[in-house]
Amino acid sequence: MLARLLRRVILGFVVTALAWLWLFWSSPPWLAWAGFWLIPAVLAALFALEFALASWVNQQDSTPKAGFRECFRAWRRELLIALKVFGWWQPLQSRAVPDQWSPAAPGQRGVILIHGFACNRGVWTPWLKALRAQGRVCVAIDLEPVFAPIEQHVGQIDAAVMRVTAATGRTPVLVCHSMGGLAARAWMRAAGPGADERVAHVITLGTPHHGTWLGRFSRAANGVQMRHRGAWARQLLADEPVSRAARFTCWYSNCDNIVFPASTAMLAGAENRFARGLAHVELALDPGVMQACMEKIRVI
Repeated sequence: MLARLLRRVILGFVVTALAWLWLFWSSPPWLAWAGFWLIPAVLAALFALEFALASWVNQQDSTPKAGFRECFRAWRRELLIALKVFGWWQPLQSRAVPDQWSPAAPGQRGVILIHGFACNRGVWTPWLKALRAQGRVCVAIDLEPVFAPIEQHVGQIDAAVMRVTAATGRTPVLVCHSMGGLAARAWMRAAGPGADERVAHVITLGTPHHGTWLGRFSRAANGVQMRHRGAWARQLLADEPVSRAARFTCWYSNCDNIVFPASTAMLAGAENRFARGLAHVELALDPGVMQACMEKIRVI
């Protein structure tokens, strides 16, 4: 569903840009090319606004502060990553790397990859390639409907956990980006008292465990649930046993342009890992973070 939507949006952007270029080709060159580059410029401006808001909100946070240069570098990288993820991997290549259900060697834990808000399994393309190269059982879930309440994805996660456990004979590791971490926690809550024994570990990458400041602008059902210190996030935390957080590794960044304040991506009692200077989608794809997560998976 999201892949189709993104394809239509991209097609609309391309047609609009080419039409503008054709209509104003005989006009002054700057006018013709200004319209052609208007959409990328608007996208860049929106990203800049996100980083400015994150920097402002983080001034009151306990986590390390990011300076202008650090935010600028993160903005530049995130813009390029977003064009690749939302312009290629997710709309056109989301099924290019299939799940792997047959382990290359016995005893290896399987991995379940759970994406975030307004994404699909295409965002996990490098992870799927790396995990398949290791011979691990790995599956990337598509959380759909895209804007449904987070609890609606519990069944998908439960089915994946059961199937990966059956394929490997071992409990899986869940790797979750952004809202995916909340979906994993919602599944654990729904699974009841035995949930902790059904999963070996949960790694979250920029997950708004306590909601995000940007959530106040969303009208989608899952976006409303992610409002900073909102009722849904507070209730989820209250429903969890105190010991559960020990099963989590939570990565957070001072340059996350979607999940801020930065400390909202941390859980008390978890292994909280700081990734300095990484933007939101970048946090899920950074080679250093990926390597550290792969090592964590190996030793669990």
